[in-house]
Amino acid sequence: MAKNISAIHHYHKRKRVHKKLEPYPHPDKFKRIIDKIIYIAAFAGPIMTIPQVIGIWVGKNSSGVSVISWISYAILSSIWLIYGIVHKEKPIIISSIIWIILDIFIVVGVILY
Repeated sequence: MAKNISAIHHYHKRKRVHKKLEPYPHPDKFKRIIDKIIYIAAFAGPIMTIPQVIGIWVGKNSSGVSVISWISYAILSSIWLIYGIVHKEKPIIISSIIWIILDIFIVVGVILY
């Protein structure tokens, strides 16, 4: 099994070289830090939406919240999810899934309340 993983790792290294992509993890310390920070950003954005979800579901008040805007956000997050899957970008996939879930909670909450 370990041999197989090694072979896959080698394949991905060759693919990155062939496509002239930067190595991962990057030798430049700044870029390595940015590569890690992007995972924090993938969670931070959606977390900032949780107060909106709580306000709608706990307070049962959706006044001033546009259902059309949040449906649009859900559609755009779905497009980003597809993009992340196609390009195998974990931060985009993670963030998009969380956004879609939160968008759906808000849309359903606005419709109900």
